[in-house]
Amino acid sequence: MSDDEWLDAFVSGWQMLADLSFSDLVLWKPLTEEGDIFACTAQVRPVTGPTALEEDIVGELIEYEPDHQVTVAFMTHEIAETTDNAISAGIPVDVWAIPVLRHDRPVAVIERHTNQMGMRATGALEENYLEAAEILTQMLMRGEFPLVPPSDKALMPRVADGVLRVQPDGVISYASPNAITGYRRLGAIGDIEGERFRELTRRVRQGVESMGQTVSADIDGRLTLEFDVEARGASMRFVVLPLWLEFTTAGMLVLCRDTTDLRRRDRMLVTKDATIREIHHRVKNNLQTVAALLRMQSRRLKSEEGREALRDAMRRVSSIAMVHETLSYSLVEEVAFDGVCDKILEMVGDLAASAGTVRATRRGTFGVIPAEMATSLSMVITELCQNAVEHGLDSASGLVEVRPHRDGGTLKIDILDGGNGLPDGFRMGSQKSLGLSIISTLIHDLDGTFTLRNRDDGQGAVAHIVLPVP
Repeated sequence: MSDDEWLDAFVSGWQMLADLSFSDLVLWKPLTEEGDIFACTAQVRPVTGPTALEEDIVGELIEYEPDHQVTVAFMTHEIAETTDNAISAGIPVDVWAIPVLRHDRPVAVIERHTNQMGMRATGALEENYLEAAEILTQMLMRGEFPLVPPSDKALMPRVADGVLRVQPDGVISYASPNAITGYRRLGAIGDIEGERFRELTRRVRQGVESMGQTVSADIDGRLTLEFDVEARGASMRFVVLPLWLEFTTAGMLVLCRDTTDLRRRDRMLVTKDATIREIHHRVKNNLQTVAALLRMQSRRLKSEEGREALRDAMRRVSSIAMVHETLSYSLVEEVAFDGVCDKILEMVGDLAASAGTVRATRRGTFGVIPAEMATSLSMVITELCQNAVEHGLDSASGLVEVRPHRDGGTLKIDILDGGNGLPDGFRMGSQKSLGLSIISTLIHDLDGTFTLRNRDDGQGAVAHIVLPVP
């Protein structure tokens, strides 16, 4: 991992350090190897207290100021601080410049601004937060923080959600009010301070068989651990951060978050997705039944014109069924349209040619198409390929080729046949074909354009479609 990637990982999780220290944090990165010019690349404000910086300073520079705290910290590898409550915008502020070291060399400086006017009276919460912040600051200087990033940032507990301070012997020495409330919802009884974290959590957990072993095996390790505990209809996420002094463990900082409502919403979304997929599956089955009935009815008709009309209707219904079949297997309301197109081409090739063999192929890719667009597009492809076989090839042997092309937010489709081409004087507006009427209407509804002309090489006709794709 490069220095920049490592710093990005730190910035992605430095809200915790800002909240524990009740301070604004500013990241200064050197622009020269000599460390005489620094740029502010990131800034974060605490949730647990008032800000010390009224304005955003990202983008500002420190240039050739050897006495500046940031420069001093970078050069000496030691914390440079003010203790005389420097005035910033009329607010007394303490400022620390903390060198960030990797492999015993400085890569950046973190400036910590603490608004002294907004500091609360010192109590157990403030003492434990500041103690944890001091340990994490020392770990940061040694390159031991940040730790492993969380697997799901959306579920990552924050300091305000709940904090446990666990000593090296595993005993909880401090629990924030929100952490206590969370354990109460899980079924814990009595004061949890003085309890052993692992045993307490094991007692209340349900269905997390690996949790005890994982925490037990890695409680003295240097990795961030995370797990979920569910009990009595409640759910909590825990993130365990080992704290280290220079040569020995300082115990753990445990962040916890009540995720009961989030889990409930997740389950509702899963149920909703399953219901939608089942609906698509049933619609597909019903459409296939309709297509089968149309096929049976066409066989009973004596009129060739009537049979052909029913076969056309059957193909239209079948093309819509293919879209719903694809959606019934999808977790999102989007369709990988290449598969749908290939099924349409197979159906057209099998059913359209009354004599000879029609080969229908696709060259290029449609990509992913929104579900609300896929049904109309499938009918357009079906109609144009059917027209190419019946009129372009006269239902004889030949080739029909579909050439899709994505260009940013535009989908371009060419459908070519190797037939006799369009008759002289052909005009789209003068045609009374039901198929062309369907195509024009659907493409208009999709805010697209459609043209039909003879190929430049004189080897048949080409339909050209341009559609906007979100």
